[in-house]
Formats: sequence, C-alpha cells, structure tokens
Amino acid sequence: MTTPPPSAPRLEPVTPATLDAALGLRVHPHQQDDVAPVVRSLAEAYAYGETAWPRLIFDGDEVVGFLMAFVDIQWNAEQEPADRRSGLWRLNIGAEHQGKGYGRFAVGAVREELRRRGARQLYVTWHRGEHGPGDFYRRLGFRETGEQSGDQAVGVLDLV
Repeated sequence: MTTPPPSAPRLEPVTPATLDAALGLRVHPHQQDDVAPVVRSLAEAYAYGETAWPRLIFDGDEVVGFLMAFVDIQWNAEQEPADRRSGLWRLNIGAEHQGKGYGRFAVGAVREELRRRGARQLYVTWHRGEHGPGDFYRRLGFRETGEQSGDQAVGVLDLV
C-alpha cells in the first residue's frame, strides 16, 4: 500500500466550523510574547472590518496556522496622511507544524493577495530578539525600513 502524497497547504476563511481549531492554535512557548494569540487577532479583524483579512492555513483537513493581513490602512496619519500600506499583520504557525514551510507559504499567499488588490509593497513588523522572526522575514526578501511600530521593527518587500 502506498502513502498518499502530502496535500498542498491552502487558505480558508475562519468559519463557525473552524473557530475552535483556530482558537486552539499555539505557537512555541518562547514565541508567545512575540505574536498575539489568534483570539486577539479575530477580535481585531472584527473591529477593523474590511481592512483585515484573516485566514486559516490548512494542510488537508488539519489547521496548521493562522494569518491576518491588513489592506490599505493609513499608516501614520499625523506625520504622513497619504501613507497607506498593506501587509502581514499576524502569522501564527502551530508549534508542532513549524519548520515545514507553512510560514513561507503564508507569506507567499499574502503577497499574491495583495498583488491581486494592486498593492506595490508588503509590510510586516516583528519583535527583535533571540526567538523573533526577523531572520525568517529577511530570508524571504524583506528589508528593514529603519522605522519602528511600537517596539517592533518594520520590514518591507517590494511586489513589483
């Protein structure tokens, strides 16, 4: 008997049927200070409406992660009223699923969605530190802008 080939990861909206699986996602304990839990992201998605794009990452029937993009938000209204940006707001890959390419898939899926919507750049922020995701984002081509968002570094990836 042969083993079926692994399924390709895919994105799906969060639904009543998948809500518990979404809320059950846990990153490694040492990452918990670096990324908000899914429950907070879903509350923010509700509050921000059309500017938030939350999705679950599935592999087969299993939820392996969660992402949330932001679309065309005003970045710094006080200093640059015309500065509107889109990017990756959250990325939570379940602890047992990390290192398998799901994060790379998620960033690629956000890149394609933002391109489809006409964005020219994809922004992301991250906590610096030993367990922070800065190296991951730099390997994917993000460059630091020199800006800070709270206590987080800001990175950007050109889409054109």
